Amino acid sequence: MNAALYLVTILCWGTSWLVTKLHLGVVAPEVSLVYRFVIAAALTFAICLALKKPMRFAAAHHGFMALQGLFLFSTNFLLIYLGTQYLTSGLVAIIFSLVVVFNIFGQTILFRTPLEPRVLLGAVLGLSGLTVVFWPEIAAFDLAKEGTRGLLLCLAGTVSASCGMLTSAWNQSRRALPVFQTNAYGMSYGAALTFLYCLANGSRFNFDPSPIYIGSLLHLSLLASVTAFWTYLTLVGRIGAGRAGYVTAVFPLVALALSTLVEGYTWSLGAGLGVALILLGNVAILSRPKLAAPAKV
Repeated sequence: MNAALYLVTILCWGTSWLVTKLHLGVVAPEVSLVYRFVIAAALTFAICLALKKPMRFAAAHHGFMALQGLFLFSTNFLLIYLGTQYLTSGLVAIIFSLVVVFNIFGQTILFRTPLEPRVLLGAVLGLSGLTVVFWPEIAAFDLAKEGTRGLLLCLAGTVSASCGMLTSAWNQSRRALPVFQTNAYGMSYGAALTFLYCLANGSRFNFDPSPIYIGSLLHLSLLASVTAFWTYLTLVGRIGAGRAGYVTAVFPLVALALSTLVEGYTWSLGAGLGVALILLGNVAILSRPKLAAPAKV
């Protein structure tokens, strides 16, 4: 069962980065995000009702679901959408793969899990790899430059995503809240919060009737949101945010392959080395330490 959950999550999220890039253009990113999660929330609620799942929760539980919606279904994607305008989809996926680093450190703080040396090694490798990939932007740091803005926005979005995933883990383990219903309410709260942001920002609610926009909207709503978040957060509840993060060691490879084929992403020696360091860092963090063999008597 866990293997199937991993595979579905990897395929849905591995393809979603390029689809997000195709999704941006005519409609403002924050408006597209509202459309995405209104559709996703409506479908998730419809599934819950069809399966006759209990939908009544205490007010305190709604507060935790709203917090999950803020981090995971609003701020996270808003920052990632804005950052994707300045970077190729493959690089955005690589930045987001560092969520596993934030998850591990967050688990240590929230759940008092021990912080192991391999985690520190993985964090150093991951951050070193990110530095190598984006060294031109870091060396010439300037917020007016698109690459720098894209990097900072995507990093902030990744931190927000980690906070949302840890909130989900808390909701499941400490509040005994079911994943699917929590996602339904969380997506609703996230869409509402993003809608309020749009009103405050003066965003125009237009729509792009092109097949590419509609197709990407449906992909992001149905597969990357409803399906992938259910499979991933179910993994988080089953095996913890750390081990579920194996997904982040694989889906960037799918995203980079698509980016190379479709967007014409040009590889350099530095980019290749940096990506390898990030992926090695993820593997180091997520690998299970070998148990020592029993001593022979």
